[in-house]
Amino acid sequence: MLKFSLTSVIVFFTFSLFSQESANIQVPKRVYTTNSVENKKSPIIDGYLADDAWQNSEWQGDFVEWRPDENTTPTQPTKFKIIYDDKFLYIAFKCYDSELDKIEKRLSRRDGFQGDWVEINIDSYNDKRTAFSFTFTVAGVKGDEFISENGSSWDSSWNPIWYGSSKLDEEGWTAELKIPFSQLKFGDAAEQIWGLQVKRRIFREEERSIWQRIPLESSGYVSEFGELRGLRNIKPQKQLEIQPFVVNQYDSYPKEPGNPYRDGSDFDLNGGLDAKIGITNDLTLDLTVNPDFGQVEADPGAIALDGFQIFFKEQRPFFVENKNIFDYEFASGQDNLFYSRRIGRNPHGRPQLQDGEFMDVPKNTTILGAAKFSGKTKSGWSLGLLESVTGKMYAEIDSNGEKRDELVEPLTNYLVARAQKDFNSRNSYVGAIFTSTNRRLEDNLDFLRESAVSAGVDFKHNWKNREYYIEGNVVASTVSGSKESIARTQKSITHLFNRVDAGHIKLDENRTSLTGTGGKLEFGKAGGGNWRYEGGVLWYSPELELNDIGFLRQADKITQFAEVQRLYLKPTSFYRNIRLQLGQYSTFDFDGNYNRMAYEFSGNISYKNNWWTEVEATYNPVFYSNAHLRSGPRWRFAKEGGLALFAGSDNRKKFYSTVGFVGNRGAENTFTYNRYVFRFTYQPIDAFSLSMDNEFSTENSKTQYIAQRTINAATRYVLGEIDQKTFSSSIRLNYNLNPNLSLQYYGQPFISRGRYSKFNYVADPTASSIDNRIALYSDSQITKTGDVYSVDEDLDSTSDYEFEDPDFSFVQFRSNLVLRWEYIPGSEIFLVWSQGLTGDANPSDALGRSLNQQILDRKKDNTLLLKATYRFIL
Repeated sequence: MLKFSLTSVIVFFTFSLFSQESANIQVPKRVYTTNSVENKKSPIIDGYLADDAWQNSEWQGDFVEWRPDENTTPTQPTKFKIIYDDKFLYIAFKCYDSELDKIEKRLSRRDGFQGDWVEINIDSYNDKRTAFSFTFTVAGVKGDEFISENGSSWDSSWNPIWYGSSKLDEEGWTAELKIPFSQLKFGDAAEQIWGLQVKRRIFREEERSIWQRIPLESSGYVSEFGELRGLRNIKPQKQLEIQPFVVNQYDSYPKEPGNPYRDGSDFDLNGGLDAKIGITNDLTLDLTVNPDFGQVEADPGAIALDGFQIFFKEQRPFFVENKNIFDYEFASGQDNLFYSRRIGRNPHGRPQLQDGEFMDVPKNTTILGAAKFSGKTKSGWSLGLLESVTGKMYAEIDSNGEKRDELVEPLTNYLVARAQKDFNSRNSYVGAIFTSTNRRLEDNLDFLRESAVSAGVDFKHNWKNREYYIEGNVVASTVSGSKESIARTQKSITHLFNRVDAGHIKLDENRTSLTGTGGKLEFGKAGGGNWRYEGGVLWYSPELELNDIGFLRQADKITQFAEVQRLYLKPTSFYRNIRLQLGQYSTFDFDGNYNRMAYEFSGNISYKNNWWTEVEATYNPVFYSNAHLRSGPRWRFAKEGGLALFAGSDNRKKFYSTVGFVGNRGAENTFTYNRYVFRFTYQPIDAFSLSMDNEFSTENSKTQYIAQRTINAATRYVLGEIDQKTFSSSIRLNYNLNPNLSLQYYGQPFISRGRYSKFNYVADPTASSIDNRIALYSDSQITKTGDVYSVDEDLDSTSDYEFEDPDFSFVQFRSNLVLRWEYIPGSEIFLVWSQGLTGDANPSDALGRSLNQQILDRKKDNTLLLKATYRFIL
């Protein structure tokens, strides 16, 4: 604890020193006053700016450069106008350019943000934290994002209906935008006052110029906007959209003789409905019935040997939209009270088959219906309510022609309620969240928890023009169910109540519930000058459990953290900007064990020619794990150091790339890890691009966990030296015939092979030297027969225990070829061809041989899918 106290004092002293730095630069707010079209005809969106209605408003320009040379005169001038009628906001842009042949007209899919473009950001809530962003390129490609967290989060999954057109002329290029008021959110007031920012990108210079100056040292983005005034007597437009869809799907796959569920092909016709109803102009109700997510890109390949679950990003549109309102990242990393991938997941149950039996298990749980009520009111309330019901799922089992059904997933209800309230001139907020999961358990599913409830309260306060902040939260959870389900929870790797050396927790197989808490308290400096810092503490009590509808890797820990950054924001003849960061954190468990101390240094530099370099160095002088031996004793890892180095070229070029290396080393040669990265993008013409993301890694650990076995009433924790090699390559091809018609391919082969040798067992798990922590089996103690190792420790010619050969070679391939046509705004047709396979290769083969035999030479599962949607706007 002395080290913890000393570190805290040093950090506090450093923070106090830096806090004397000068405050944010104060920039006067600019105001644009718009006018209605009055009696004139609303403009036609054709890019020519010749309509009479544009005469009702004044041009405004005087943009300033934002990047790379902040607060200087842009290389090319820009000006804009804004007018409105009863239902639409209209924006005109005039982008002057003295070098017409250098205007970059790159095509991409929606939200590609390629080439030259203009952008308008509208804070129609005027909450100084959130905004709606509309981007339009000279090639006619739309981009739209929902901005939250005062500019820290830009969500491109938001896809409103709006219109735009652009044209080249002898002075540069022009653009016209038409944005329905129904796609914005604002209150009912006689005159609206909205936050406003207008931006232009000149691609060849990688120059961003803006209407309202925002100094790079500012502590936020949306809070620094100018104002849009003059919007009078506009009526909030209640949104009503209905989008039915129909899906035809044909699957083909290698036929398995004797398996009635793998006869070579399947056909399915499906349909569903999505709807969006504006309850008020601020609050929207989203509904989905039998949603289909067939065209969503497959998850990347991954394998975890540490036993912890893998986090996958949400990609389904219904759950992604307005996700910022439901988000409750209460501690660090991915730990969250709401993880939407739990809804519609693969079924929990897995039938046990007898010889000669076959089964058909659903890949995902059917979402019978879901409703989401969300939005933000003019008075500063952010509200979200989500409820979803997933149906019973059955596996069909065939036993010599006789079929039976076995329940593998119960009827389940999920509920998430979230609220936040802004106050103190939008500089502060308080919020709360409540989640629940309730299962109707039947048959053989008592191993699942029957109910799970979590709740939390959070707050954040900013002061001194948002330069300083303090934030925190407290969460609590309760799970209940059968004795079996709660015992499984206690023994899961998240909790490990059955750890043999734990003094503060104990496995109780008669319990039917668990209740835990967690939270965070953090303070820091977010803007002003060139220094930033943050520090705080977070905790997870041993009984905290969130994994029914949230995400939690590990409970039972307390972490102290501190970081300080030095920014170099003023460009020189050598660089555009530099960031340097030093961090430190320490971790304890609730038994008082000092488990980890870590120091990190990272930095990145963007050079004048738009190349860049990133570096990170880590050092862990103290590193213990409560989970490495699963239910075994606390394990001591060797001191460990790491280095990561990445560099990339100018992404404006037709060809640009990134190379990287990550390396970690453990003391006494106990652990080595190397990862090599090579990524590139090539765009030979405006309409086509090719990108690849290649990774190869090697890992060697002398103490990889394998199994637990019993000998003479004692437990042996069997380890081994693993030599693991992993290769993956993500390939993307994009061809855009026009902004609304595109062809996209994604493919990823993934292979990970692990070979074990030098088997050993734990002798003294916390010894300072590896030679004392483990004991190696001699050649005479361990023998292999087939796929089983037998251990004769006392050499009495009788096997004391056995374990299976842990060698593995996991192979996976996923690909999607998608033709997407947005034939009218908001309505689309998808034609999809997917291929995939998952299997095991021979661990004795080289990676290249396994890749060839298990991916290139094997017949794959194929899916052809045709999906059509039509968006009715009522």
